[in-house]
Amino acid sequence: MPETPPDLVHLRLERPSEGVALLTLDNPDMRNAMSEEMTSSWVAAVDALAADRSVRAVVVTGEGSAFCSGGDTSWIASEPDAGVDHLRSRMLPFYRAWLSLRRLEVPTIAAVNGPAIGAGLCLALACDIRYAAEGARLGVPFTRLGMHAGMAGTYLLPDVVGPAHARDLLLTGRVVDADEALRLGLVSRVLGAGSFLEKVLATASDVAATAPIAARLTKVALAGGGHADLESALQWEALAQPVTLATADLQEGIRAAREKRPPRFRGR
Repeated sequence: MPETPPDLVHLRLERPSEGVALLTLDNPDMRNAMSEEMTSSWVAAVDALAADRSVRAVVVTGEGSAFCSGGDTSWIASEPDAGVDHLRSRMLPFYRAWLSLRRLEVPTIAAVNGPAIGAGLCLALACDIRYAAEGARLGVPFTRLGMHAGMAGTYLLPDVVGPAHARDLLLTGRVVDADEALRLGLVSRVLGAGSFLEKVLATASDVAATAPIAARLTKVALAGGGHADLESALQWEALAQPVTLATADLQEGIRAAREKRPPRFRGR
Protein backbone atom coordinates (compact mmCIF):
# COMPACT_ATOMS: atom_id res chain seq x y z
CA MET A 1 0.00 0.00 0.00
CA PRO A 2 1.42 3.43 -0.91
CA GLU A 3 2.60 5.55 1.99
CA THR A 4 0.64 8.63 2.99
CA PRO A 5 2.62 11.85 2.45
CA PRO A 6 4.06 12.65 5.88
CA ASP A 7 3.42 16.39 6.02
CA LEU A 8 -0.37 16.68 5.65
CA VAL A 9 -2.04 19.22 7.94
CA HIS A 10 -5.83 19.35 8.37
CA LEU A 11 -6.11 16.67 5.69
CA ARG A 12 -6.07 12.86 5.69
CA LEU A 13 -5.21 10.57 2.79
CA GLU A 14 -6.29 6.98 3.28
CA ARG A 15 -6.71 3.84 1.15
CA PRO A 16 -9.92 2.19 2.43
CA SER A 17 -10.02 -0.49 -0.30
CA GLU A 18 -8.13 -1.66 -3.36
CA GLY A 19 -7.86 1.11 -5.93
CA VAL A 20 -9.75 3.67 -3.81
CA ALA A 21 -8.21 6.75 -2.18
CA LEU A 22 -10.10 8.78 0.44
CA LEU A 23 -9.23 12.45 1.00
CA THR A 24 -10.78 13.86 4.17
CA LEU A 25 -10.72 17.58 4.95
CA ASP A 26 -9.86 17.43 8.63
CA ASN A 27 -10.39 20.68 10.50
CA PRO A 28 -13.89 20.20 11.95
CA ASP A 29 -13.55 23.03 14.47
CA MET A 30 -13.38 25.42 11.49
CA ARG A 31 -15.98 23.43 9.51
CA ASN A 32 -13.13 22.35 7.25
CA ALA A 33 -12.45 25.85 5.95
CA MET A 34 -9.65 26.03 3.40
CA SER A 35 -6.72 27.34 5.43
CA GLU A 36 -3.27 27.94 3.98
CA GLU A 37 -2.00 24.79 5.74
CA MET A 38 -4.83 22.68 4.35
CA THR A 39 -4.26 24.13 0.90
CA SER A 40 -0.59 23.16 0.90
CA SER A 41 -1.49 19.68 2.14
CA TRP A 42 -4.11 19.36 -0.59
CA VAL A 43 -1.52 20.06 -3.31
CA ALA A 44 0.86 17.48 -1.83
CA ALA A 45 -1.88 14.87 -1.61
CA VAL A 46 -3.11 15.42 -5.17
CA ASP A 47 0.46 15.22 -6.45
CA ALA A 48 0.88 11.90 -4.63
CA LEU A 49 -2.35 10.53 -6.08
CA ALA A 50 -1.46 11.66 -9.60
CA ALA A 51 1.79 9.70 -9.38
CA ASP A 52 0.18 6.54 -7.98
CA ARG A 53 -0.96 4.23 -10.79
CA SER A 54 -2.71 1.92 -8.33
CA VAL A 55 -5.36 4.60 -7.65
CA ARG A 56 -8.51 4.05 -9.70
CA ALA A 57 -11.04 6.25 -7.86
CA VAL A 58 -10.80 9.15 -5.39
CA VAL A 59 -13.41 10.15 -2.80
CA VAL A 60 -13.37 13.59 -1.14
CA THR A 61 -15.28 14.23 2.10
CA GLY A 62 -15.17 16.28 5.28
CA GLU A 63 -14.55 15.36 8.90
CA GLY A 64 -17.33 16.14 11.36
CA SER A 65 -20.62 17.79 10.47
CA ALA A 66 -19.47 19.81 7.43
CA PHE A 67 -18.06 18.99 4.01
CA CYS A 68 -16.35 22.37 3.59
CA SER A 69 -17.40 25.87 4.58
CA GLY A 70 -15.26 27.40 1.84
CA GLY A 71 -12.30 29.73 2.07
CA ASP A 72 -11.05 30.80 5.48
CA THR A 73 -12.79 34.17 5.90
CA SER A 74 -10.12 35.42 8.31
CA TRP A 75 -7.56 34.84 5.52
CA ILE A 76 -9.80 36.42 2.88
CA ALA A 77 -10.40 39.57 4.94
CA SER A 78 -6.89 39.82 6.37
CA GLU A 79 -5.71 42.63 4.06
CA PRO A 80 -8.46 45.26 3.84
CA ASP A 81 -6.10 47.84 2.35
CA ALA A 82 -4.52 45.57 -0.25
CA GLY A 83 -4.77 46.47 -3.92
CA VAL A 84 -6.49 44.44 -6.60
CA ASP A 85 -3.24 43.18 -8.18
CA HIS A 86 -1.93 41.91 -4.87
CA LEU A 87 -5.19 40.15 -4.01
CA ARG A 88 -5.34 38.61 -7.47
CA SER A 89 -1.82 37.24 -6.99
CA ARG A 90 -3.07 35.50 -3.83
CA MET A 91 -6.36 34.18 -5.22
CA LEU A 92 -5.17 32.61 -8.48
CA PRO A 93 -2.73 30.17 -6.79
CA PHE A 94 -5.43 29.33 -4.23
CA TYR A 95 -7.97 28.51 -6.96
CA ARG A 96 -5.46 26.47 -8.93
CA ALA A 97 -4.30 24.57 -5.87
CA TRP A 98 -7.77 23.28 -5.05
CA LEU A 99 -8.80 22.73 -8.66
CA SER A 100 -5.68 20.60 -9.20
CA LEU A 101 -8.01 17.71 -8.39
CA ARG A 102 -9.35 18.04 -11.93
CA ARG A 103 -6.04 16.93 -13.43
CA LEU A 104 -6.40 13.46 -11.92
CA GLU A 105 -7.11 10.96 -14.69
CA VAL A 106 -9.27 8.73 -12.49
CA PRO A 107 -12.93 9.32 -11.53
CA THR A 108 -13.44 11.54 -8.49
CA ILE A 109 -16.45 11.51 -6.14
CA ALA A 110 -17.49 14.23 -3.68
CA ALA A 111 -19.12 12.72 -0.59
CA VAL A 112 -20.96 15.83 0.64
CA ASN A 113 -21.54 14.80 4.24
CA GLY A 114 -22.70 18.24 5.41
CA PRO A 115 -22.71 21.89 4.36
CA ALA A 116 -20.75 22.63 1.17
CA ILE A 117 -20.61 26.41 0.91
CA GLY A 118 -18.89 28.81 -1.47
CA ALA A 119 -15.50 27.48 -2.48
CA GLY A 120 -16.45 24.30 -0.63
CA LEU A 121 -19.22 23.70 -3.13
CA CYS A 122 -16.82 24.58 -5.95
CA LEU A 123 -14.57 21.79 -4.70
CA ALA A 124 -17.49 19.36 -4.89
CA LEU A 125 -18.33 20.68 -8.37
CA ALA A 126 -14.75 19.98 -9.43
CA CYS A 127 -15.38 16.27 -8.83
CA ASP A 128 -16.89 14.03 -11.50
CA ILE A 129 -19.75 12.81 -9.29
CA ARG A 130 -21.45 14.28 -6.22
CA TYR A 131 -23.45 12.41 -3.58
CA ALA A 132 -25.07 14.22 -0.64
CA ALA A 133 -26.06 13.01 2.80
CA GLU A 134 -29.57 13.73 4.03
CA GLY A 135 -29.47 17.10 5.79
CA ALA A 136 -26.57 18.49 3.76
CA ARG A 137 -26.90 22.05 2.51
CA LEU A 138 -25.21 23.46 -0.57
CA GLY A 139 -24.81 26.98 -1.92
CA VAL A 140 -22.64 29.72 -3.35
CA PRO A 141 -23.60 32.77 -1.23
CA PHE A 142 -20.69 34.89 -2.44
CA THR A 143 -22.80 37.97 -3.20
CA ARG A 144 -24.30 37.86 0.29
CA LEU A 145 -20.78 38.31 1.64
CA GLY A 146 -20.13 41.21 -0.72
CA MET A 147 -17.87 39.36 -3.13
CA HIS A 148 -17.88 37.90 -6.61
CA ALA A 149 -17.78 34.12 -6.96
CA GLY A 150 -14.35 32.50 -7.11
CA MET A 151 -12.64 29.16 -7.72
CA ALA A 152 -14.28 28.79 -11.15
CA GLY A 153 -17.78 28.84 -9.68
CA THR A 154 -19.13 30.73 -12.70
CA TYR A 155 -17.81 27.92 -14.95
CA LEU A 156 -18.34 24.82 -12.81
CA LEU A 157 -21.89 25.55 -11.65
CA PRO A 158 -23.44 26.15 -15.11
CA ASP A 159 -21.57 23.09 -16.38
CA VAL A 160 -23.30 20.94 -13.73
CA VAL A 161 -26.80 22.43 -13.36
CA GLY A 162 -27.21 24.49 -16.53
CA PRO A 163 -27.23 28.30 -16.94
CA ALA A 164 -30.73 28.96 -15.56
CA HIS A 165 -30.20 27.19 -12.23
CA ALA A 166 -26.67 28.61 -12.01
CA ARG A 167 -28.00 32.17 -12.36
CA ASP A 168 -30.58 31.49 -9.67
CA LEU A 169 -28.04 30.13 -7.19
CA LEU A 170 -25.27 32.64 -7.91
CA LEU A 171 -27.41 35.79 -8.07
CA THR A 172 -29.67 35.02 -5.09
CA GLY A 173 -26.92 33.42 -3.02
CA ARG A 174 -29.50 31.05 -1.56
CA VAL A 175 -28.50 27.76 0.03
CA VAL A 176 -30.45 24.63 -0.89
CA ASP A 177 -31.02 21.38 0.98
CA ALA A 178 -29.96 17.98 -0.34
CA ASP A 179 -33.35 17.16 -1.84
CA GLU A 180 -33.49 20.38 -3.86
CA ALA A 181 -29.86 19.87 -4.86
CA LEU A 182 -30.91 16.51 -6.29
CA ARG A 183 -33.78 18.07 -8.23
CA LEU A 184 -31.42 20.72 -9.65
CA GLY A 185 -28.89 18.12 -10.72
CA LEU A 186 -26.33 19.51 -8.27
CA VAL A 187 -25.92 16.02 -6.80
CA SER A 188 -26.66 12.61 -8.30
CA ARG A 189 -27.97 10.86 -5.19
CA VAL A 190 -29.05 11.63 -1.63
CA LEU A 191 -28.14 8.92 0.87
CA GLY A 192 -28.98 8.36 4.52
CA ALA A 193 -26.58 10.08 6.88
CA GLY A 194 -26.04 7.03 9.08
CA SER A 195 -24.18 4.91 6.52
CA PHE A 196 -23.40 7.68 4.06
CA LEU A 197 -19.63 7.36 3.68
CA GLU A 198 -19.82 3.56 3.69
CA LYS A 199 -22.24 3.65 0.74
CA VAL A 200 -20.15 6.19 -1.18
CA LEU A 201 -17.00 4.13 -0.65
CA ALA A 202 -18.85 1.05 -1.90
CA THR A 203 -19.71 2.95 -5.08
CA ALA A 204 -16.09 4.08 -5.38
CA SER A 205 -15.02 0.43 -5.12
CA ASP A 206 -17.40 -0.39 -7.96
CA VAL A 207 -15.84 2.39 -10.05
CA ALA A 208 -12.33 1.20 -9.15
CA ALA A 209 -13.27 -2.29 -10.37
CA THR A 210 -14.01 -1.06 -13.91
CA ALA A 211 -11.43 -1.15 -16.69
CA PRO A 212 -8.94 1.67 -15.87
CA ILE A 213 -8.09 2.63 -19.46
CA ALA A 214 -11.75 2.77 -20.45
CA ALA A 215 -12.61 4.80 -17.33
CA ARG A 216 -9.84 7.34 -17.97
CA LEU A 217 -10.81 7.82 -21.60
CA THR A 218 -14.48 8.18 -20.66
CA LYS A 219 -13.55 10.88 -18.14
CA VAL A 220 -11.67 12.75 -20.87
CA ALA A 221 -14.66 12.45 -23.21
CA LEU A 222 -17.03 13.94 -20.63
CA ALA A 223 -14.76 16.81 -19.52
CA GLY A 224 -16.21 20.30 -19.78
CA GLY A 225 -19.72 19.09 -20.49
CA GLY A 226 -18.72 16.63 -23.18
CA HIS A 227 -18.10 17.15 -26.88
CA ALA A 228 -19.17 20.29 -28.71
CA ASP A 229 -21.27 18.41 -31.26
CA LEU A 230 -22.21 14.96 -32.53
CA GLU A 231 -19.43 14.77 -35.11
CA SER A 232 -16.80 15.61 -32.48
CA ALA A 233 -18.14 12.80 -30.30
CA LEU A 234 -18.04 10.34 -33.19
CA GLN A 235 -14.49 11.28 -34.13
CA TRP A 236 -13.30 10.90 -30.52
CA GLU A 237 -15.09 7.59 -30.01
CA ALA A 238 -13.77 6.21 -33.30
CA LEU A 239 -10.30 6.59 -31.77
CA ALA A 240 -10.94 5.93 -28.08
CA GLN A 241 -13.06 2.80 -28.50
CA PRO A 242 -10.44 1.03 -30.66
CA VAL A 243 -7.83 1.87 -28.01
CA THR A 244 -9.88 -0.12 -25.48
CA LEU A 245 -10.65 -2.89 -27.99
CA ALA A 246 -6.90 -3.50 -28.30
CA THR A 247 -6.41 -4.03 -24.54
CA ALA A 248 -6.09 -7.24 -22.55
CA ASP A 249 -8.77 -5.82 -20.28
CA LEU A 250 -11.31 -6.05 -23.11
CA GLN A 251 -10.59 -9.77 -23.51
CA GLU A 252 -10.83 -10.25 -19.74
CA GLY A 253 -14.15 -8.39 -19.64
CA ILE A 254 -15.63 -10.62 -22.36
CA ARG A 255 -14.34 -13.81 -20.68
CA ALA A 256 -15.75 -12.69 -17.32
CA ALA A 257 -19.15 -11.97 -18.84
CA ARG A 258 -19.24 -15.42 -20.48
CA GLU A 259 -18.10 -17.12 -17.27
CA LYS A 260 -20.55 -15.08 -15.17
CA ARG A 261 -17.87 -13.80 -12.78
CA PRO A 262 -16.49 -10.36 -11.84
CA PRO A 263 -13.72 -9.21 -14.21
CA ARG A 264 -10.18 -8.69 -12.96
CA PHE A 265 -8.95 -5.67 -14.89
CA ARG A 266 -5.24 -4.81 -14.82
CA GLY A 267 -5.10 -1.60 -16.82
CA ARG A 268 -3.42 -2.99 -19.89
